[in-house]
Amino acid sequence: MKIAFYAPMKPPDHPVPSGDRRMARLLMEALERAGHEPQLACRFVSRDSRGDPARQKQLIEEGAKLADALLADYRALPEDARPKVWFTYHLYYKAPDLIGPRVAEGLGIPYIAAEASLAGKRAGGPWDSYHQALLQALKAARALVTINPADAPALPGGTKQLSLPPFLNATHEAQAKDRARAEVAGWTALSADAPWLLAVGMFRAGDKLESYRLLGAALAYLKDRDWRLLVVGDGPARAEVEAALAPLGEGRVTYLGQLDSERLRTCYAAADLLVWPARREAYGMALLEAQAEGLPVVAGREGGVGAVVADGESGLLSEPGDAAAFARALDSLLTDPERRAAMGRAAAARRESASSAIMASRAPPRSWTRFCGRLRRDALCPDPPRPDPLERGEAFAGSHRPTAVGRRSGGGATLASAGGPEGLPLAGEPARQGGGDGPAVGDRRA
Repeated sequence: MKIAFYAPMKPPDHPVPSGDRRMARLLMEALERAGHEPQLACRFVSRDSRGDPARQKQLIEEGAKLADALLADYRALPEDARPKVWFTYHLYYKAPDLIGPRVAEGLGIPYIAAEASLAGKRAGGPWDSYHQALLQALKAARALVTINPADAPALPGGTKQLSLPPFLNATHEAQAKDRARAEVAGWTALSADAPWLLAVGMFRAGDKLESYRLLGAALAYLKDRDWRLLVVGDGPARAEVEAALAPLGEGRVTYLGQLDSERLRTCYAAADLLVWPARREAYGMALLEAQAEGLPVVAGREGGVGAVVADGESGLLSEPGDAAAFARALDSLLTDPERRAAMGRAAAARRESASSAIMASRAPPRSWTRFCGRLRRDALCPDPPRPDPLERGEAFAGSHRPTAVGRRSGGGATLASAGGPEGLPLAGEPARQGGGDGPAVGDRRA
């Protein structure tokens, strides 16, 4: 089944890595492995981080024009080449879906929204027009897919909710700790004797910077302990992150910059603890990735973090925003290497669980086959369906390369080869950059 896939906050082929981009790619890959053909519909970025009503008005108008252009493109295609479902990933009050509901209605196909969050307090404020657009999209949805369980209670009633736990494509072999540690020591000249703490997060203002500041405050309580902090990430708030960690002392913090996935996995395997306060984190892809490599976690009990970290088993969770509580949790593991090792083994065991490794093998775990079956049965079929091969796992082995539907600058429809989950660039120009807010109005080509 052809599925039009869209991510209004960040397209899956965006050059800047993030958990959001990672999950979008994983969803596309999972849909492929379930026998579907996800097509990246467009790269239009609707995000307004400032609460600027004029900007929102401009983007709403732009979104309507792009939706109409996409409709024209799709209608020019043969019936069997058109999408049968529109699937939008991650919409909220700063980045609502301004395209999908209009296109889905025009084509007469189901509209599915995944990882939607709703904050009623945004009504009447500077994001009111976007809040209203979000409400319209949620009301148009045939089904809402909840990845972060903390989002579910606030979503509007009357629409089918399908739960899909956060997951990874854990198909690679786990690395040996000694070998990974020696490799990282070669990059950094760090001594392998002291415990290595690892923090992974982009350097940007807002919640990420707040997490780094909280981490610095927590580690300041533990300056008498022997540890080294490795930091993976980069971004526009680099100076502020460095300032937050500078009081920890010279030689305590090593900045590794932005790493590719292979080197990041090596860091996970080499470290002793992942440390991340997770301020207002949805669930945290780094927390999932760390555990998949056998790395226990110390994190803040925020959002959906408790759904991906087994507190007391694969890591420890502290009260949100409490640097002293975070320090106590961390200290309890720094001073107990046996408990730390046991948590690492428990974290590695979670790698094979259905909730954290949907694509760990060619045989689909029950949670994924159940989800696919419910998606087809509850969201896509208005009438009682026939037995679904997805629910039996028969369609899992297929692999389809996603395509992007777009527009040439002169109009007309075009199908362009897409890069798929590993992020090879899609055909067409990159998203047009706007002022100060990251990718702005978007690219009319897919």
